[in-house]
Amino acid sequence: MQVMSVRPAHESSYERVCHDTGIAGFLLPLRANANPQLRDALASEKLERAIGVIYRPQTELASHYFHASLPRQFDEWIWIDETSAVKPIAARTDRGRTPQTFPFGL
Repeated sequence: MQVMSVRPAHESSYERVCHDTGIAGFLLPLRANANPQLRDALASEKLERAIGVIYRPQTELASHYFHASLPRQFDEWIWIDETSAVKPIAARTDRGRTPQTFPFGL
């Protein structure tokens, strides 16, 4: 396991738009019956970042960004500006049973 720092969001991304609001976190309703002006403002495609198990900062734009339209993709958008890495739980010794964290032993 390696804890990594994520680069700031690309300037043409939804993540940058959300970050630039200065709001630490919010829920954005995007369903068809949501605010039509908001849906229209967010309808044009922008870059969206997706980071999963693997993060490749050297090729971030090609590896982790894709074009998307938030209102066409999601019913709700949850924004959390800053998070931290999860910490592994201590391995348990379950008398004779396979540990829950098998085969990783975290």
